[in-house]
Amino acid sequence: MNRIDQKFRELKAKGQKALIVYLTCGFPELSITEKLVLELEGRGVDIIELGIPFSDPLADGPIIQAASEDALKKKVNLPAIFSLVKSLRKKTQIPLCLMGYYNPIFSYGQVRFVSEAVQAGADGIIIPDLPPEEDSWLLSLAGKQGLKTIFFLSPTSSPERIKYISKVSSGFIYYVSLTGVTGARENLSADLRQNILKIKKYTQKPLCVGFGISQARHIAQVFKIADGAIVGSAVIRVIRDNLGKKDLVKKVGRFVEGLDVRKERIS
Repeated sequence: MNRIDQKFRELKAKGQKALIVYLTCGFPELSITEKLVLELEGRGVDIIELGIPFSDPLADGPIIQAASEDALKKKVNLPAIFSLVKSLRKKTQIPLCLMGYYNPIFSYGQVRFVSEAVQAGADGIIIPDLPPEEDSWLLSLAGKQGLKTIFFLSPTSSPERIKYISKVSSGFIYYVSLTGVTGARENLSADLRQNILKIKKYTQKPLCVGFGISQARHIAQVFKIADGAIVGSAVIRVIRDNLGKKDLVKKVGRFVEGLDVRKERIS
């Protein structure tokens, strides 16, 4: 069974929701990305999204854009990211989702990308700028090799779109909590609960909420209605604010642990 499916099955059996964290691969270094994954797993994170740096990240706000630019300057590319995943698989079985834009995947070659992602040990792919109907070949290819394809719904999704994404998305459905780009917000959308309940009328698949989540109270709010919460920019900001410090990894771990409303903090 795919690790993503297994994780949601385990959480459901415990009556828990998933805490998912996004990291930009290679920010500030690939070796630190690896240490962060292991640290976050130890702090209770359930799934990691590994961001593939790209020069034109249309869905990302300034914090993740800057992280991607930094990683690109250090020549972080798909082969290096696959090597990172291979290295992680020697140490952990935490579900790993590759998150990146379509251009690098298309340029690399869909067959090559899926094959190497699976061989490395990735569990899913998230492509923000790829409507699923635009590359059914990639979906089929990934499905045959057990690589989950995770797609998006938003506050503006129609009932027809909800039905379609619920059908083609695997692993989980990524709900974009607001209209706009990634980035920490003070408050989540007022219609979040209403929209989540509407989507759940059409699907039994796990539904996870991202964009704008940066505080424990946000996660508590999401956990009441959805199956998981995704934190990205807030974590990248902590990494940025601690660049060059020896305890960077631990500080990020403590920050993320402080977001986890399911358990007491550990030292």
